[in-house]
Amino acid sequence: MRKKGFTLIELLVVIAIIGILATLVLVALGNARRRARDARRQSDMNQIALAMEMCYEEEQQYILIGTEPPTSIAVGGVTCMKDVPDDPGSARVYTWSNNSTARQTYCVSADLEDGGYFMCTQEGCREETTACDISSTP
Repeated sequence: MRKKGFTLIELLVVIAIIGILATLVLVALGNARRRARDARRQSDMNQIALAMEMCYEEEQQYILIGTEPPTSIAVGGVTCMKDVPDDPGSARVYTWSNNSTARQTYCVSADLEDGGYFMCTQEGCREETTACDISSTP
């Protein structure tokens, strides 16, 4: 008389296959999350650039950015962006360049997880290999 059931070897093989499949899913999910955070950073930079340009239209100068990043983008009585977004990652922050000497320029950049930076200046937005440096923007 033979008993029905699985042997220990069969169970171990099934558990190993499930473990491999779970690992593949988690790796793919991690990559998708990283790309999604980078897409959000680029979107945030574009929104900040749009708000900066809206304020420039009002006063013919960009908002004053000192040593601390602004919490809102406003000029005169006009608020162009109520809440400046924060970086979606825990360790990264958006980099703002100090433009207190000449308010005809601005630079804000995001450190991308896929490498490089996404930077917006008065010239437009683009990917770069280095973060903002207000002295390098015309």
